[in-house]
Amino acid sequence: MTDQPSEFTKYESPLISRYASKEMAAVFSPRHRAFLWRDLWIALAESEKQLGLPITSAQIDELKANRNVLDEQEVARLEKETRHEVIAHIRHLGDVCPKARPIIHLGATSAFVMDNGDLLQLREGLIQVSKRIADVLRAGLNLARKTSSLPVLGYTHLQPAQPTTLGKRVCLWLQDFLMDLQDCERVIKTMRFRGVKGATGTQASFMRLFDDDSSKVKELDQLVSEKLGFNEAFRVTGQTYPRKVDSAIMHGLLGLAQSAHKMSNDIRFLQTVGEAEEPFGDAQVGSSAMAYKRNPMRSERIAGLSRLLLTTGQNAHWNAANQWMERTLDDSSNRRLALAESFLIADAVLILCKNVLSGFTVSPATIARRLRAQLPLLATEDILMAAVASGGDRQDLHERIRQHSMASVHKMREEGSEQSDLLTRLDGDPAFASVKGQFDTILNPRRLTGRAEEQVDDFLTNELEPALAPYPHEVTGAEVRV
Repeated sequence: MTDQPSEFTKYESPLISRYASKEMAAVFSPRHRAFLWRDLWIALAESEKQLGLPITSAQIDELKANRNVLDEQEVARLEKETRHEVIAHIRHLGDVCPKARPIIHLGATSAFVMDNGDLLQLREGLIQVSKRIADVLRAGLNLARKTSSLPVLGYTHLQPAQPTTLGKRVCLWLQDFLMDLQDCERVIKTMRFRGVKGATGTQASFMRLFDDDSSKVKELDQLVSEKLGFNEAFRVTGQTYPRKVDSAIMHGLLGLAQSAHKMSNDIRFLQTVGEAEEPFGDAQVGSSAMAYKRNPMRSERIAGLSRLLLTTGQNAHWNAANQWMERTLDDSSNRRLALAESFLIADAVLILCKNVLSGFTVSPATIARRLRAQLPLLATEDILMAAVASGGDRQDLHERIRQHSMASVHKMREEGSEQSDLLTRLDGDPAFASVKGQFDTILNPRRLTGRAEEQVDDFLTNELEPALAPYPHEVTGAEVRV
């Protein structure tokens, strides 16, 4: 037996190898993070020069020219030696840029690049997630339009209830995802930069650099923030930006996990009863033993990953609650894992959701059969109202319908019948003699779905389509790999 290739002899997160997109993995990659740190050092040096510190154009030009010159192995060697990630990067950049070496990181503390860099990554991640949610919504919108008038059994308590339409049910899923999109957009719009605050947030080091000129220190904060695309920085911080920011960001991701899990539950149930089905490939195998199986594996994966996101994302809340004074470091290793992985999980979930909705198939004949079997029971409220309108006693009629319904259901279960005999029972009850001629009209499924079709059009036209206007194109490179 030959040795396996090295990539198969060490653990690699399935989020990278199986589930999340290359685009999202790149956002949280160490290399991209290092380049963002260099952008921050360049912006800091430019702003300090602009405000009068003795920094030369040649030093800044050198930093810009070597922004992408990165030797990860050398950085790893320096970090192992110093036990300090930021120092390792500073020393490596200083070796690459000898002219600029004296002014790299001038006045800053590690949180300048680490926290501001995190905010840049998180913003990129949120933008990517927003686009993914928009893709899901667009796929669902097409499905809702196609099925807006298709009557289906409604369910309350997971028991057959008043009919709705399939398009209306899809809109319930989409409304949840739309709320998640709005949460992400709100966070992106209101995000503030940490900026340049120094070791404990007092900006003391920058006050010394600028000879206690408070106005220049304040302007430095604003300049650096603007160069990195933020309109505003926090006015007060400790060493780090408030960890409640992470919590607010995770709120949106946890919300989409809830939405996706709920949708996956519904789809798995519909596939169980044969009314609809997620995509199933021509060569796809449902079971190694039961060759006939068509398991809803994509929806099951949505549920499993969503639960993982719901638990992983909670770390942000605990980190925010457990900060001490101006900062503690016990959140660092936690955030390095939990924040990036939450975005990778969210990315994977949304790719699956889009795939399922895009390839969602419906079985109208099964839907009609199952609806027809329950229709007499589902129409009892309309029969009751029609009989009351003809002069009947509402309480007496309700009790008669209850007794007849219970007897009909009992017979169906005892005899294994799919069809209720409730109408026959009501037809023989003198209390309903005045409405016997209306049964056919009352039992029209389209009549029993109320304003469902109209509600679908209203939601899609007046709420969902305007919300999707800023997202005219789909995100590419988002195929389900396994």
